[in-house]
Amino acid sequence: MHNIELIIALLAVVTILAEVADRFKLPYPVLLVVVGMSLGLIPGLPRVTLAPDLVFLLFLPPLLYEAAWSTSWPDFKAARRPIGLLALGCVLFTTTLVAVVAHMLIPGFSWPAAFVLGAIISPPDAVAATSATKGLGLPRRVITILEGESLVNDATGLIAYRYALAAVLTGHFVLWQAGLQLVWVAAAGTGIGLLVGWGVYHVHRLTRNAVVDTTLTFLTPYLAYLAAEELHVSGVLAIVAAGLFLARRAAFIFSHQARLQTYAVWHTTTLLLNGLVFILIGLALPNILADMQADIPWWQALSYGLLITLVVIIGRLLWVYPGTYLPRWLSRRIREREPQPSLPLVTVIAWTGMRGVVSLAAALALPLTLGSGVPFPHRNLILFITFVVIFCTLVGQGLSLVPLIRWLGIGPDDSVEREEVELRLYLATQTTAYLSSPAGQEQAPADVLTRMKNRYEIRLERLHNRAAGIIASRLDEKPITQFQQLQEAIIEFERGVLEKLRREEKTSEELLRKIENELDLEESRLALDKA
Repeated sequence: MHNIELIIALLAVVTILAEVADRFKLPYPVLLVVVGMSLGLIPGLPRVTLAPDLVFLLFLPPLLYEAAWSTSWPDFKAARRPIGLLALGCVLFTTTLVAVVAHMLIPGFSWPAAFVLGAIISPPDAVAATSATKGLGLPRRVITILEGESLVNDATGLIAYRYALAAVLTGHFVLWQAGLQLVWVAAAGTGIGLLVGWGVYHVHRLTRNAVVDTTLTFLTPYLAYLAAEELHVSGVLAIVAAGLFLARRAAFIFSHQARLQTYAVWHTTTLLLNGLVFILIGLALPNILADMQADIPWWQALSYGLLITLVVIIGRLLWVYPGTYLPRWLSRRIREREPQPSLPLVTVIAWTGMRGVVSLAAALALPLTLGSGVPFPHRNLILFITFVVIFCTLVGQGLSLVPLIRWLGIGPDDSVEREEVELRLYLATQTTAYLSSPAGQEQAPADVLTRMKNRYEIRLERLHNRAAGIIASRLDEKPITQFQQLQEAIIEFERGVLEKLRREEKTSEELLRKIENELDLEESRLALDKA
């Protein structure tokens, strides 16, 4: 019962903090971790243990799936080379660099244990990267690279973690065998994800119920993850592959009602899941600290944690700059195919390397003992160092990102807005042409067609003014404004009538909600027309 009460209390805290973060324009993972850590240090509160199975099975599939679903495949494909360099190359480079420093500077750290630590903290977190860069006006290619890297790099880190852990447990490791296994695990995981996506796609085509479609979207990431893990291949890549596959086909498998409902449910669910994950990271600190102090003084462990944090940050800087510019210097094809990256934008990518829940879950998943019954070497210290890296990168890099962008002189990018206006213009132009065509004129009487064409002509005029950066005169804008104001007034009047009927309790509540939903959709359309 106490666990249920704690979860409800945490959900309430997450909801409040999400509003605070939105009001003050803060990356909410930063706020959640800090508040969670502060709550965890309050005496008398129940001890919170973050079970790794809970993270890997309950939290990871939906969060990765939502991130994959939100990713633009054309943008991801166009940026596949820098994404690959970061998600594969930078993760392995960071793993190795951390292992070397840990083995050389932390007393008693064997090479296998050092590589375990490196694999745990090498992949940046998808949620942290997305939330930290949200609303900063960065170019879409930068956002795509950061989000694409975070989607794929978990697989690289977890595969490296698996083999480093096996080396600790068995004392046996062969590099070429591990390399072949890495290729197989990644390829097979991707294949299983595509297969699951293909199967779910055909199931969606058979359904006509919005609730069933929404439920299927929640089952899909778990199906992909469990199928891949059962065959001992990459569940992370299976989720990502299924998400990207189905996102490309959303227009064919969802009705308008299912699409609206699914997106609304997922937005709420991911907010709560993300919030719980990051606040639980903060709450886990007292347990980690208490267990670690039995082996080593906290100040000494903190110094090791800060050292490894510095290595992680510097390692990413050392990789990103050469990884960005060296291939361009060596390949004419890359220079012709890809845009020239500016130094300030490369700096933002190099600095955006926040760690998160996957790293902590991997550390918590370390076994307590080896096969011989001997305690796992430096387990508590590895856990504490992982927490320090997560905290320092989330809070330090997360909060410094906005000042860094200002200092670098990176202005808001309006390319997305321009593309949106161009798309709206294209749609409105094509629709106007259709209404004037013989096929369009067969759809309705002449007076109805005239009214509809007038609406689209008004929309075209506003879009042309917006595209040209021209502010319409008050005379030109007045008819549009009055028409929209009348529509808004009518919607508000109809809401009042519905509320009167609700108070009189003479009309079915189900019917009232149905009409209210239609008014909500109409109001949303008006808001888009005003944009």
